[in-house]
Amino acid sequence: MARAKKAVGDARARLFPPLPPSPGRRGFATSWWGEEWVAALEETSMDSGRLARGRTYARRGAVGEITVAPGLITAKVHGSQPRPYTSSVRIRVLDDGEWDRLLDAVAAKALHIAALLDRDMPEGLAGDAVEAGVYLLPHRDELEPECSCPDWGYPCKHAAALCYQIARILDEDPFVLLLMRGRDETTVMAELHRRNAAHAAAEQAAAALDAAQADPAPSAAPAGVPAREAFAGWEPPSDQAALLPGPVENAGPPAVLDTSVPVPGIDPPALEMLAADAAARAKALLDTYLHLADSASGEADPPPLLPWLDARSDAIRLLAGEHRDVHVFARIVEALAVEPMHLARAMVAWRHGGAAGLEVLEEPWTPPAAELARARTLLASGWGGEESPAPKSWRNRWTFVERDLQLRYGRDGRWYPYRRRDGDWRPSGPPGHDPADLLDS
Repeated sequence: MARAKKAVGDARARLFPPLPPSPGRRGFATSWWGEEWVAALEETSMDSGRLARGRTYARRGAVGEITVAPGLITAKVHGSQPRPYTSSVRIRVLDDGEWDRLLDAVAAKALHIAALLDRDMPEGLAGDAVEAGVYLLPHRDELEPECSCPDWGYPCKHAAALCYQIARILDEDPFVLLLMRGRDETTVMAELHRRNAAHAAAEQAAAALDAAQADPAPSAAPAGVPAREAFAGWEPPSDQAALLPGPVENAGPPAVLDTSVPVPGIDPPALEMLAADAAARAKALLDTYLHLADSASGEADPPPLLPWLDARSDAIRLLAGEHRDVHVFARIVEALAVEPMHLARAMVAWRHGGAAGLEVLEEPWTPPAAELARARTLLASGWGGEESPAPKSWRNRWTFVERDLQLRYGRDGRWYPYRRRDGDWRPSGPPGHDPADLLDS
């Protein structure tokens, strides 16, 4: 096999520590884009036997630190000799025209941005990119493996092992694929923000022009009564359980409004989303009260109604739900005057921990010393007598620098995991009561 060329230094390069051994692991990818990477490798290979040996090397942890830079991935791979070999994989970098079309496709749908920030790559994004003439995912013969070993296989087992480990990295972070194609996360998100701002300005200008040309006496929007006022005088009956209907299997399909005749003051996508959310919340409340009626002795007070949220928190809750909508996302970005990336990050925090998760994202606080001491005991006991990792602590945040992990303690008594992405901490999973469990996950 041809010897690997020396990698040229690139400030955008990212380093990934050696991945731990994964004996018995069936596949090397759990995401659909990771599977596409593996498929491209296996279609490129001319020797299934070398691929099998590459999988074995990867599973036993033979691949060292991995460097990912535009167009080039490199690593040291330990083989049968004392000194490791230098293996690499080259992939074509997108040109400026392709990047413009790709970013336009992403920016056209705000939920694409939200998905990327959630470390997800929706299949719709790849499809939109292909429609724009850009192939983001690698295809047959686009991967060019190289190695310093004397084996002339294509790829050799060392380069194959590197490719399989890359699939595991891609599972966790689709921005690695964008970096391979030529641009780092910071550049991509800054460009998406610029496009989003330009698009919003164009929409505002178009709306102003339409308003100037519209009928000077448009129909008045239908009047309404705020829900808070409508329920202000309501008194719940003394025997609530007797008035409850039977259980509901599901909240039903979302409502679809007839938009053939526009109604002034009504935004159909937003109203459809609110109706679907109201149905889902009503079902959740009914389930709670039915469970209380079946299990309680009658002495317990019914649980409180849905907690009050301010407009911003409720908007984040809505967008984090099952029925989120691109149109509504764009409107809320404008109404709250926030950047799409910040709103998307708040959506992820809410999805993992609700209001408590959002608070942990945005508000540092100082927990009682006794609670932190208990957490340190849990952390120490989770290593079976071995020395536990030592965090850098500040208020409710413990940072494990070597692991690129931060744990944030919430007022609900749970620890929330965060991962560093290009110098920024972002929510990365559901919370837990034991910090040692989160470090080991």
